[in-house]
Amino acid sequence: MSTGKLQAARGTQDVLPAQAPERLALERVARRVLEGAGYERIETPTFEATDLFSRGVGTSTDIVQKEMFTFRDRGDRSLTLRPEGTAPVMRAYLEHGMHKLPQPVKLWYWESFFRDERMQAGRYKQFWQVGAEAIGASGPSVDAELITLLHAILSEVGVGDLKVRLGSLGTAQTRAAYRERLVAYLRTHEERLSAEVRERIDLNPLRAFDADDAGTREVMAGAPLLLDELDAGDAEHFAAVRARLDAADVPYVIDPTLVRGLDYYTRTVFEVESGALAAAQAAVGGGGRYDGLAEQLGGPATPGIGWAAGIERILIAAEPSLHPVAICDLYVAGEGLTAFALAAQARKAGLAVQQELAGRSAKGALKQAARLRATCVALVDETAGTIELRDTESGEQTVATDAAQVIARALKGRHPG
Repeated sequence: MSTGKLQAARGTQDVLPAQAPERLALERVARRVLEGAGYERIETPTFEATDLFSRGVGTSTDIVQKEMFTFRDRGDRSLTLRPEGTAPVMRAYLEHGMHKLPQPVKLWYWESFFRDERMQAGRYKQFWQVGAEAIGASGPSVDAELITLLHAILSEVGVGDLKVRLGSLGTAQTRAAYRERLVAYLRTHEERLSAEVRERIDLNPLRAFDADDAGTREVMAGAPLLLDELDAGDAEHFAAVRARLDAADVPYVIDPTLVRGLDYYTRTVFEVESGALAAAQAAVGGGGRYDGLAEQLGGPATPGIGWAAGIERILIAAEPSLHPVAICDLYVAGEGLTAFALAAQARKAGLAVQQELAGRSAKGALKQAARLRATCVALVDETAGTIELRDTESGEQTVATDAAQVIARALKGRHPG
């Protein structure tokens, strides 16, 4: 840290006032779309017992092996800043007896997460995600619904050139049999694989599909594909998900090499990319089904599916139309008791009110009101006991003698007719 200066930790960023409106606009869209479909807001703690992620996410994942911020508390318990949202939501589902509620339990969140990974466009060591989870239903309709909702949110906020990649990992039994075949194939071509992939052949062979190394990619081009080995039930489920996406006019491409970075996924997996982002960081969000997660956490067998999307990534890829101007219904020019009381009463009436607090002259206050695009301006004369009200759109000027008249006029400007 340079002398005399305080700086944010490397890998984090401040959200400045000028950036807040676009985030709020995105949150409003997400809330309307998700809550309109029956998803309810949930918030989980910033840190959890480390065991939740080692058991739920998987010890073979990069998240657990390399990326978690883990520390010990005063009771010598191992705690971790949450690196993802699904395991905490499932923990809350089990802990609070949500299985007793009508199923599926549909939840959504808007929270910060933490991973010690290399910084890239729209990804920091502390980052924000919007996510949705549906727990307690195993049918293909809930899979398709969640994909459709994510696509709807991204489309509405103007994320350009969307591409949904869709795949299936089958059930745990299907994947276990396929894993043996893949390990054997990788061992046969081991000398052509990168050192990192060779080290993880037995630990997590499916991650070889994500490798950037040219030699590894050549080997993986001829690797057996899990989609070719789905059993009848897996294949039927995958076909039913596709049929529902077709019915909802959600375009997608089938990607037999799609591998999500978490061990708990089963059957449907998906990722949504945007052509507005650089190719290497094109993913905006993704998720999949995790029918074995509850059991991994010590609960009963419970199906589930969900997704998460990066707030920072979405905002980079979204159209400028997402960035609204803050609304100011009434600007009160004056700092005396009358002006202060007027501002307070107008807020109680439901108006968005800003008051002059910097000692500007009437002319300066009018300029500030113009910057804020205030609908009405009230110039308060404390001595005369009058209030000059100006409609900034029509230019009409009237004189009011009390707050009620000002509020009525401002409300009319906000709600014409």
